[in-house]
Amino acid sequence: MRTLRIRTFTVLCFFFILLLPWIFFITAHYMETKTFSLTKSHSQNETLQRQVNETIHQIEAGTDQWMDPNWQNQLHKELQTAKIDVAILSESDQEIYRSNPDRRGTVSSTERFSVIEDGHLLGRVILYLPKSNAVPMISIFAGLLLAFFVVGVEMRRFLLKPLEKMSIAAREIAAGDWDVKLPLSRITEITEVRDGFEVMVRGLQTSYRKQVELEEERRFVIAAVAHDLRTPLFALRGYLDGLDQGIARSPEKIAKYVAVCKEKSAQLDRLVEELFTFTKMEYLETKLNNNPAVDFKLILRSSIESLSPLAWQKNISISIQAADDCIISGDTHLLERAMNNLLENAVRHTPSCGDIVVQCYEDGNKVKFSIRDTGPGFSSEELQHVFEPLYRGEESRNRSTGGSGLGLTISQKIVRLHGGELAAGNHPEGGALLTGWIPKGVIQL
Repeated sequence: MRTLRIRTFTVLCFFFILLLPWIFFITAHYMETKTFSLTKSHSQNETLQRQVNETIHQIEAGTDQWMDPNWQNQLHKELQTAKIDVAILSESDQEIYRSNPDRRGTVSSTERFSVIEDGHLLGRVILYLPKSNAVPMISIFAGLLLAFFVVGVEMRRFLLKPLEKMSIAAREIAAGDWDVKLPLSRITEITEVRDGFEVMVRGLQTSYRKQVELEEERRFVIAAVAHDLRTPLFALRGYLDGLDQGIARSPEKIAKYVAVCKEKSAQLDRLVEELFTFTKMEYLETKLNNNPAVDFKLILRSSIESLSPLAWQKNISISIQAADDCIISGDTHLLERAMNNLLENAVRHTPSCGDIVVQCYEDGNKVKFSIRDTGPGFSSEELQHVFEPLYRGEESRNRSTGGSGLGLTISQKIVRLHGGELAAGNHPEGGALLTGWIPKGVIQL
């Protein structure tokens, strides 16, 4: 749809207001004079004035012949030539002569004068002129009124009505109606405002959806945290009550109760620490302690060494296949935390006497890595939610596997914070497969 700038619309309205009265005037002039020439009309006015003067002179000179039929006939012929009508009245306003009995009233333009001789009123004369300026002036006024009416209607149609609808739409949007239909207009500025409103509505819809998602996530996190804190706390309180009430009497049973209390307190400590890390990564601005040349191979080896005691308990073998040029730029502490979480997840879900293979290699301007285990892998449902905070598959909810459901989420956020990506999948030969990449750093010589 083609649109007009408001200044162009204003100029067109002003031009229309000037043009329409002029058209009315020309039309009225043509209907009276049968010509469009204004110059010719001026010469006709001069001729008419001369004929009026001659008629007046003839009437004043023939006062003693007003009643003479011959004089009246001669005057009538001259009046027909000049297209003028005359009415002669006596001093007592009695009609003496009228050239056209059908022409009465004051609709036509008239001139009146009295004939006086030696101070004595002889009579009165009424001249009916053939044209008047009243009709052109009325036509101009009528054209001006019509022009203002048309311009007013069009201004309401193109300007006021769309703005009124825009105001109503804004109130509906404020009330939460996102599907409101914004009005169309042929004025460019109003169309631009309408487009701006549409962008604003789309932005508000997106913000509202994000707010709803965040609120749902917040409620889920609160419920999950309450559940995960309640379970070890309940167990810890039970075993402490058993110790307090003397249920555990033998040294072996007391040692077992104490070991369980230590295990549950360690779970609580790990859960609180990961919640703190997740909150800092999710809601607070985390600044990287950036090192321009970090050997990613050393980070993987350090993480493997920290998880070796847990792997030895389950007779799990962890092997690494890493190139020597895996240099990246990043925060060493955060990257170690991310790899520890990934390896801990692999060890937790790998059965006894299983294998974990860690790979790292350079691929163009990226350093890619993968961690594969020989566990059951991810189900199709778990693959859709594995990086969501506090999500754990049903099978892994067993307390014996431990875990807070935040490790993979934190690892993905750390990798993305370094400009990379982390994904989860299953290896064709079985087991879970975590793959990722981080932009390559600068090798310092």
